[in-house]
Amino acid sequence: MNVFKSHSQDFQFSQYHEAPLYLNPAFTGLGKMHRFALNTRIQWPSLPRAYQTHALSYDYNLDHLNSGFGMMLTRDVAGSGNLGNTNASFLYSYRASINRNLVISTGIQFAYNFTGLNQNGLTLGDQLLDDRNVSFDSELGNIQNIQYFDFSGGMLVYSKALWGGFALHHITEPDMSLLGDSNPLNMKISFHGGVRIPLYSGPQGAENTSSIAPSFVYKKQGINDQLDIGFNWHYDPISAGLWYRGIPFGKSDPNRELYDRDALVFMFGLIFNEFQAGYSYDFTLSELGGASGGAHEISIIFDFEATLKKKRKKKFIPCPTF
Repeated sequence: MNVFKSHSQDFQFSQYHEAPLYLNPAFTGLGKMHRFALNTRIQWPSLPRAYQTHALSYDYNLDHLNSGFGMMLTRDVAGSGNLGNTNASFLYSYRASINRNLVISTGIQFAYNFTGLNQNGLTLGDQLLDDRNVSFDSELGNIQNIQYFDFSGGMLVYSKALWGGFALHHITEPDMSLLGDSNPLNMKISFHGGVRIPLYSGPQGAENTSSIAPSFVYKKQGINDQLDIGFNWHYDPISAGLWYRGIPFGKSDPNRELYDRDALVFMFGLIFNEFQAGYSYDFTLSELGGASGGAHEISIIFDFEATLKKKRKKKFIPCPTF
C-alpha cells in the first residue's frame, strides 16, 4: 500500500488585475462607489472535463467612513467527478492617509466554503478490469461533502500612479479532505505591485493619456510558488497586455532538468468610463503544450458612482487602474 500526502491549491486568474477582491481583500471599496466584477476562466479545454472557474463580486466605497464593504461568490469545478468548490465571502477594508500622496488600506475576508464530489462521474479501477458500470470500491463509502469557514487578510499601499501590497489567504489552513484523512489547504502568501507610466498625453488632454503599466504577482502556497509578471498598455479605450507565468530560474523537480515555465498570457480589452471588458488567452509553455488548449478567460467590470444631487468630495486619492 502506497501512502502519500496531498495538498490543495487555489485556482487563479490570469487577469488578476481584473479580479481585485480575489487578489487581496485590501482592494475592497477602492472603486468609484459601486463596483461589480465577473470573471470566468476555462483551463485546458482540449482535455476531458476542463477546469471551469467563475467569480462574481460586488464592493462599495464608503468613503466618508474610510471603509469599503464587499461580497464575493466563487465556483470552481474540475474533473470527471465534478469536484466543486463553492465559496461565499464577506470583505471589509479600512483606509488611512499616510501623507498627501500615499494611502494605506487593510482588508479582511470571512468566507464559508462547500466542497463536494459527484461520485457518479467517477470511473475506478475495478470498473475498468471487469467492464462494469458500478464500482464496489470500499473507499466510495468514505467520500463525504465538507463545509468549513475560512479567514484571509491583506494590506495595500498606493498613490495615484503605483501600488504594492501583500495578502495572506487561508490563515486558518482548513482541512479539505473528502475521505477523513489529512488534506490541508495551505496558507497562500502573495506579494503584488505595479506602476502606471504615462507615455503621451495627446491633444485631448490627460484623460486620454497613453500609458503602460508593468505589474507582478508572486504567490507561494505550500511547496509551490509562482510568479506572474508583465505589462498592460492602454490608449483610450483600447487595452492590451502580455504576461509571463512561471519561475524562470527555478526547477519544478530537483531530479530533472525542467524549469517551471507555465504560460504566456495575451490580453485584449476595452475600457470606458464606467465599463470595461477583457479577454485573455494562456499559451501553455509546460510539458502539456498545445495538447492542453491553453486557457480562455473573460472579465467584465461595472464601476460607477450613484447619481447624487450634491457630489461629496473624495477624502482619498483614487487607486490607479491597470
